[in-house]
Amino acid sequence: MIRKRQRNTCVNERLDLARRIYEAAHIVGSFKLRSGITSHEYFDKYRFESDPDLLFKVTFALKDLVPADVELLASLELGGIPIATLLGQLTRLPVVFVRKRAKDYGTCRQAEGADISRKRIVVIEDIITSGGQILESVESLRALGAVVDGNAGARRSAILARPS
Repeated sequence: MIRKRQRNTCVNERLDLARRIYEAAHIVGSFKLRSGITSHEYFDKYRFESDPDLLFKVTFALKDLVPADVELLASLELGGIPIATLLGQLTRLPVVFVRKRAKDYGTCRQAEGADISRKRIVVIEDIITSGGQILESVESLRALGAVVDGNAGARRSAILARPS
């Protein structure tokens, strides 16, 4: 009976978190999407990422989904950076920030932060629609020597994203 109550509490907490994210980030209007299509609904991730309490709750819910053998967290510019940074604090894992393209000044790196060579990495992203950018970034990370398993944690993260 105690386990059932604990499970119900966990489910209720996830549902409450999903509701809070939806209330904070779901907006209606007319929005041109990256694909060029116009939508009358939009999920504005910055509305939950800029709320310290909500960002903490989202990140806290993610921390147990990070596989135990991961050595680094990677975040794609710009959206996943707040989540990855806080997740790094909670898990005590270093974070690397991945640009779409290396800049032609400064360090000229595509991946900024910790050395990624031969490190097991999990990629943190805030919103995934088509997955195109994350797939390109994963290929870039692999080309730079990182070990990125595209299947690690996928089922567990889908559980968080899809409240029951």
